[in-house]
Amino acid sequence: MSIRIITDSAADLPAPYRREVTVLPMTVSFGDRHYQDGVNLTHRQFYEQLIEGDVLPITSQVSPGQFAEAFQSAADAGEDAVAITLSGKLSGTYQSACLAAQDFPGRAYVVDSENATIGEMILVERALELLDQGLSAPDIAARLDREKKSVRLIALLDTLEYLKRGGRISPTTALVGGLLAVKPVVAVREGEVVVLGKARGSKNGNSLLVQEIEKTAGVDFARPYRLGYTGLSDALLQKYVADSRQLWQDHAESLPICTVGGAIGTHVGPGAVAVAFFCR
Repeated sequence: MSIRIITDSAADLPAPYRREVTVLPMTVSFGDRHYQDGVNLTHRQFYEQLIEGDVLPITSQVSPGQFAEAFQSAADAGEDAVAITLSGKLSGTYQSACLAAQDFPGRAYVVDSENATIGEMILVERALELLDQGLSAPDIAARLDREKKSVRLIALLDTLEYLKRGGRISPTTALVGGLLAVKPVVAVREGEVVVLGKARGSKNGNSLLVQEIEKTAGVDFARPYRLGYTGLSDALLQKYVADSRQLWQDHAESLPICTVGGAIGTHVGPGAVAVAFFCR
């Protein structure tokens, strides 16, 4: 039986998508202006509004109805469905998918990625690899549930301003961080965002990011990996790629790079760089 891979736009999957993939958009709202992420709001348009405007955007989860419609569309086409969602600890999207899947027993399977943006993306890409290997929908879901434990997402943030604007840190902390050019390094662990450390300046931040990657069991270059950035320029990411050359130059001629959209960009702001990979 054919298989449909369904995910949400927080995975930041670059278009065009494979025909087996359906991406359900999250809603990004700037005040009373509401957009469908990736449909009528591109990543570039999001950052232009974020940087130029005074209103902090908010995001809304994918609804159970959206998942139900996608599951029904797959069933009507004679397809089983595997849905891979943004971490259930960061969004209600996973619960929406689970609620919808109850009406499609044996036909719809839901995987909590326990990750976000490019960490979620590489799990979707891994699902497509398993699909190409001929695995069934329940087997793909089971494999993803096991393999997601080896996914690592590590990011260097450029500013604390958006965490302050979202009420995540105090204005005093943000002011001190800005004066000292502090760059926090964060990761996603068991579905939640954790702070690994802080560095003064982008150069030290890049070094800390490399150090955190080196602490892992190593990058499995045989499975998907990805780099991402927020904002309108990839200059900071290109600097990181050059600084971290020793990690990848013997394994790949170039690195796959993409932009991080509004679902996560709302909370970290422009100028962040991130890497996601499966550990060996």
